[in-house]
Amino acid sequence: MSIFTRLSDLLKANINDLIDRAEDPEKMVKQIILDMQKELNKSTQALGKAVASEKMVEKQYNNAVATSANWEAKAKTALASGDQELAKKALSYKVKADEEAANYKEMHETISEQTDAIRSQVEVLKSKLEEAKSRQAVLIARSQMAETQKNLAKSMGGFDASSSLDKFNRMEEKITRKEAEAQAYREISGVDTSSQDEFEKLEQDSKVDAEMQRLMAEMGAQAAETPAE
Repeated sequence: MSIFTRLSDLLKANINDLIDRAEDPEKMVKQIILDMQKELNKSTQALGKAVASEKMVEKQYNNAVATSANWEAKAKTALASGDQELAKKALSYKVKADEEAANYKEMHETISEQTDAIRSQVEVLKSKLEEAKSRQAVLIARSQMAETQKNLAKSMGGFDASSSLDKFNRMEEKITRKEAEAQAYREISGVDTSSQDEFEKLEQDSKVDAEMQRLMAEMGAQAAETPAE
């Protein structure tokens, strides 16, 4: 494949389509720019060679025209001196130089057209390359944003908010039921803190009353013994 065919393919390529088909759009964008830069370098080198060829042929054409004019001048000098044979010989060289000049002129026109075409392609590629470079940051940013949105959508797609809330409510109900069961077991087993406090108070009061009776009995006995003495 010639560089001009490749250049044409690059100019016709749709960058967005390439990005859509790429596994990694960011790398693809960078690779496109690298490829375009390489083709620009090759095209620039080809343009340089074409311009050099054009200048060389132009120089050969100018030399042929100058040679033709020189032989014509010599033919005039020969005729002026009355030497027709010498003038005829000089004119034969002039005719040959004219033929060469005509060939070089045709060749120069052909090369000039080709050089202009290459120059136009190079300018178009330069413009496309500059456009690609200016769009690179935007395309990469869009690619990263799209990737972020896609990943977020995937995460949200697997998350059912209503289902999770229902599970949360069921857990709350389960805990409430356990608390009620625990309270019921405490009441059934008699482990009621308020009742327990009352029992402890009654037991304490009974001990106090017993001590009171003992002291009163002792004091009554002592009072009965005192008059007898």
